[in-house]
Amino acid sequence: MTAAVKGRSIMALYSSDRSIHCHRVRFVLAEKGINVDIIDVSNNESAAADLTELNPYNETPTLVDRDLLLHHADVINDYLDERYPHPPLMPVDPVSRARLRLVHHRIIRDWYPLAQQLEDAVGKKADKPRQELTESIVAASDLFKHSDFLLSDELSLVDCTLAPLFWRLPVYGINLGKQGASVQGYIQRLISRRSFKTSLTRAEREMVLNAT
Repeated sequence: MTAAVKGRSIMALYSSDRSIHCHRVRFVLAEKGINVDIIDVSNNESAAADLTELNPYNETPTLVDRDLLLHHADVINDYLDERYPHPPLMPVDPVSRARLRLVHHRIIRDWYPLAQQLEDAVGKKADKPRQELTESIVAASDLFKHSDFLLSDELSLVDCTLAPLFWRLPVYGINLGKQGASVQGYIQRLISRRSFKTSLTRAEREMVLNAT
């Protein structure tokens, strides 16, 4: 264990200030009110060097909780929800959990790669992934009409994955229009939460402000 982690009495998250996956974890941490030391490696050479030793993939997010070392946002968020069960971010009912997990899998598999293409296309044309992501979100708008959150009256880990993606839509040049009205209402419910506001880095606030 490196000097940056040795002796820590609280949890530490190695995070990047613009990473959508780090944002997912920061949202869960804020929602649960967990005492955590967030270490931004974006402009910190010492922290970046520590991350190289901690994570074999040298990737954020990486979570250190005493002797436990975790990486990958899905693994970290599942751990946080089980380790700190209040408020719960997944339903107790196995059928409801399975449905949410399937939707979550599709979001990660279908929408996140398109978002990554748009993030990678700085200074390049990215009309195809932009159109595909826009049309796919609008096509799923019925999912957001019947409850405050996705398929649930309570915030879930799925919402914690969607919120960072939807926050970045202006950055991706995506406007859902009238057809996406139900999604827009859902987005406003998410981004108005105190926990979501707390989860934002300055860079994440500024990149959306600059895009609007």
